[in-house]
Amino acid sequence: MSGEAGGAKKKSGAKSPGAEPRAKKLAARGERRAEPVDGGRYVLIDGRRWRATDPSIPKDERVRLVGELMRARRDVGGALRAGDADAEREARARVHAAKVALGERGEKWWERDTATKKSSTKKSAAKKSAAKKSPGEG
Repeated sequence: MSGEAGGAKKKSGAKSPGAEPRAKKLAARGERRAEPVDGGRYVLIDGRRWRATDPSIPKDERVRLVGELMRARRDVGGALRAGDADAEREARARVHAAKVALGERGEKWWERDTATKKSSTKKSAAKKSAAKKSPGEG
C-alpha cells in the first residue's frame, strides 16, 4: 500500500522536462533587488548601476509610462523574431521615448528645474499621443 501511495505521489509531483530551469530563473528574478545609490539617483541591480526613475513623476503617469515601456520591449522582441527591421526600429524608438519620459535616459532629472520637468513630461506625452494617431508617419 505504501508503494502505491509513493507511486501516486511521485506521479502527481512529476514535472515536464524544462520546468525546473524555468522555475529557477523565475525565482532568481524575484530575488533581484534594486538598491538605491548616489542619493537615489541610481539603482544598483546585480552589481550594475542604472539611472533611477524620476521620483517627481506622479504614480499614475509612471505606471502608464512603464506599461508603454514594457509593450515597446515586447514589440522589439516580436520584430526581432519576425526579422522586421522597420518594426524593430520603431519599437526601439518607443523604448527610448518611454525611458526618456521616465527620466532614465536623456537629461538628468536631478539637474533640471521643476518647470523643465513638467514641460518635458507634457511634450513627451503629446509626442506619444501624436505617434499613436499616425503610426506610419515619422
